[in-house]
Amino acid sequence: MNESILQYWNRAKQFWASYTKTQKMTLLATVLLLAVSIPWLIYYFSKTEYALAFTDLQPNDAAGITKYLDSSKIPYILSPDGKEISVPRSQVADVKINVVSQGLNKNGSIGYESLKDSPFGSTDNEWGVKKLSMVQGELQQMLNSFEPVAGSKVMITMPEKSVFVTPGKEAEQSSAAVVLQIKPGYELDQQKIDTMYSLVSKSIKNLPVDNITISEQNGELLPYSKSNGAATASTLAASQFQIKKQLEQDIQKNVSRILGGILGPGKVIPMVTASINFDKKHSTRQTYSPVIDQKGIERSVQEIQKSYSSDGGTTGGTPGTGQTDVPNYPGASSSGKSTSEEVQNIINYEVNQLNEEIDSNPFVINDLTISVGVEPPEKTNSASLTPDTTDAIKQLLANVISSTLANNGKTYTDEDLLKKVTVFNHAFAGPANTDVPNPTNWYLLGGIGLAALALAGAGGFFLSRRRRSAEEENDLPASSAIEYPTVDLESVTNDNQVRKQLETLAKKKPEEFVNLLRTWLVDE
Repeated sequence: MNESILQYWNRAKQFWASYTKTQKMTLLATVLLLAVSIPWLIYYFSKTEYALAFTDLQPNDAAGITKYLDSSKIPYILSPDGKEISVPRSQVADVKINVVSQGLNKNGSIGYESLKDSPFGSTDNEWGVKKLSMVQGELQQMLNSFEPVAGSKVMITMPEKSVFVTPGKEAEQSSAAVVLQIKPGYELDQQKIDTMYSLVSKSIKNLPVDNITISEQNGELLPYSKSNGAATASTLAASQFQIKKQLEQDIQKNVSRILGGILGPGKVIPMVTASINFDKKHSTRQTYSPVIDQKGIERSVQEIQKSYSSDGGTTGGTPGTGQTDVPNYPGASSSGKSTSEEVQNIINYEVNQLNEEIDSNPFVINDLTISVGVEPPEKTNSASLTPDTTDAIKQLLANVISSTLANNGKTYTDEDLLKKVTVFNHAFAGPANTDVPNPTNWYLLGGIGLAALALAGAGGFFLSRRRRSAEEENDLPASSAIEYPTVDLESVTNDNQVRKQLETLAKKKPEEFVNLLRTWLVDE
């Protein structure tokens, strides 16, 4: 046994001594790299990869989820602030489903699911408090379902019920206060805020929108867009600014698309500035017009005829004494037979009556200017953008302005429209080198690099060894090529020794063994 070990040790020493110093250094470096990189790669690819499963957790929710994970023997990582929990990536979906099915993630609120834990024998006051708490919890869960909302707190004040009925007294109204915790980087638009007001108002009996207050965690009030039927000043200003911004962006996109298709992509940079009037106007107008031939339709006709006839008689009063007679007043006399007739026609005509209530447009574009930066076809030669092309661009932009300002009630000449257009001819500056390398797992790249370096070193080592062997073979004299090895048969005492020598020669020097066989065949 010791002789075998010694034999292998001698062979190893001979093997090591056969290499140069450079080859020895390369071999040692390769072995060292493999010894370091292979265990590290095995560790990296076999370790558990965690993925974020829950974020923005309330303390009671985090406690319930971690308790479930411990009981299920699922490994997890809890963030230092206790608001985030990570689980193995392969189990994220299963954990989320199980947590939701068990009602563990309630965002710090308890809704109607607490009814199953409600004991019997509660008093009316206790039940009223629990019911109000459950309603508040349901509202919190509903508000937390909005994407920008990380959490919420709802406080509802309900009017107390009275056993007495007071005739003519209006029912007392409820009120609600809501505090929202907005996620970092998110912002609630006015439409979502109005939706929250409506949801809270419809969820509570006798709760008008005016009795609801919603604010965010920093104390900033989030007002309803139509308080008492009129938009608040801040909401109105934000809405008007958004309309102006959207109009400018739409025109800018259209100009960029049109000119970009003509001059080429990246050759045009437009800038649009609009002036908008948001004054509202309401007017009422009544118009009457005939139906046919400047006449209306006869709706009703009324004809009245009156006739009188008399055969004569006295006129005046009873004669007086003469002293009381009025001078020049006719006295009693006989006038004979008399007749009279009166005809009256009343015709009601129906005419067209048009009642118009006109509300002006929500806004009117008072003015619009467009400035365009154009890169010439040859960047270093601004003259390559011909004046004809520049004039065509200006005319195209003037047409855009004309169609946009068509409803503001003003008339513009071509010269006025061209004054609102600016075309700047200049080569564009190259984009700044702001490329930020993507976050990469440098450990993985380092391990792969070490493994590649080790493989390259091993390949170089064996390649140099083959080259060295080839050089040694080339250095042999030409006569050695025809010298064939022989086996000393005379010094061999038995067949076993001959067989062992032949096996050794075949294993160590197969080419010489073949040449030996050829020699024997030729001799025979």
